[in-house]
Amino acid sequence: MSTPTPSTLTRPDGSAVRVLVVDDEANITELLRMALRYEGWDVQTAATGVAAVRAAKEFAPDAVILDMMLPDFDGMEVLRRIRIKDPNVPVLFLTAKDAVEDRVAGLTAGGDDYVTKPFSLEEVVARLRALLRRTAVTHSESGSLLVVGDLTLDEDSHEVTRSGVEISLTATEFELLRYLMRNPKRVLSKAQILDRVWNYDFGGQANVVELYISYLRKKIDAGRSPMIHTMRGVGYVLKPAT
Repeated sequence: MSTPTPSTLTRPDGSAVRVLVVDDEANITELLRMALRYEGWDVQTAATGVAAVRAAKEFAPDAVILDMMLPDFDGMEVLRRIRIKDPNVPVLFLTAKDAVEDRVAGLTAGGDDYVTKPFSLEEVVARLRALLRRTAVTHSESGSLLVVGDLTLDEDSHEVTRSGVEISLTATEFELLRYLMRNPKRVLSKAQILDRVWNYDFGGQANVVELYISYLRKKIDAGRSPMIHTMRGVGYVLKPAT
């Protein structure tokens, strides 16, 4: 295993990024703790769901690495409880190698990404960097305002509005919308969206794209003229409402 390159990612105030690692296997938490501290990040660990929820409240992490299987309750219940206090904290699930249904269930429940065991530390760090860059908790070197019709997205503040009404999005929903808004009137395939938003092939689980498109529609198009359209058999396109 090669040594990861330290990250320059920090919080906006210059302090260290905070990551909570939740897994009941001590060797895994210790490996992740070492790798993330090498990045210059502040790390806390928890071995149970109860401890994870408590740590999330006290530590206020910028991201969470969360095992799906814990001794007291599963990762999705931990996610639900953590999100009550912090609805936008990005969560990276750890899943069994062949448990595709766990990965889809985790993302459907609101997780932002996953890695399978056994994993490489480099992959975990890379996925976390990607998730943190999607959120407003890390320093952004540049940004711009995207505008499509009456829909606006601020890449710096992560504020999204339609007709002046603010819309709250999760980190993954924001990244999906940003990709659509950077390509207005262009039909994007599920494969293109998976590659750009999740940075990998989902092994045929393209229904995750459908799920997140449906989430976006409920927030962006609800009660308004639709902007997100399905091109059956081709993909999706975002264009100004007519």
